[in-house]
Amino acid sequence: MRSKLWRWKYERLSGVLLENLSQMGIAGEFVEDTDRVVEVVEKLIPKGATVAVGGSLTLQQTGVIDFLRKYECDFLDRHATTDAEELKSIFRATFSADCFLSSVNALTVKGEIVQLDGLGTRVAPMIFGPEKVILIVGMNKVVPDLDSAFKRIKTIAPMNARRLKLHTPCVTTGICMECNSTQRICESYAIIRDANARRERFTIILVGEDLGL
Repeated sequence: MRSKLWRWKYERLSGVLLENLSQMGIAGEFVEDTDRVVEVVEKLIPKGATVAVGGSLTLQQTGVIDFLRKYECDFLDRHATTDAEELKSIFRATFSADCFLSSVNALTVKGEIVQLDGLGTRVAPMIFGPEKVILIVGMNKVVPDLDSAFKRIKTIAPMNARRLKLHTPCVTTGICMECNSTQRICESYAIIRDANARRERFTIILVGEDLGL
């Protein structure tokens, strides 16, 4: 449980960040805790929409995955199957979805979205495809600049590899080894620095808690 002072700092930081995001053509909203996330998401997704998600611990922690399974939408549920061909079909269908939800690996105070991916199933739909992209971001993922963002990614990549039960060198060492493993999840990086050409496509929900990794 974060202290009131910590929450106050999060609120102050979120105010600066939301202003910077607005200047980049990205809508944003700050909620104090996870209890309000689903409420905001429901307002953003029309009933009957086709909805896809990226692999995200944050979406699970905030109850978004459970919500989408019950909501009146066509949910392309990547978590509901382990069949490789079915997963491929879901990933391809994601590009035609109305809404895509995910989190990020880091978000700079300036508003730059930094994403790491293995297969590209999170990065690619964020860049092109779905009409609406909704990103749910715990304030622990906000960093001062791009250098800090990549340092953060180097730190969390081993934890994600361990969580996914992969057999990469970083699982053993605890640090990124810049390996060539076939199970490496650090294959694709994306930096989204501006969305003014596609205003209102992106919405970021900032949450005043530590979420994901």
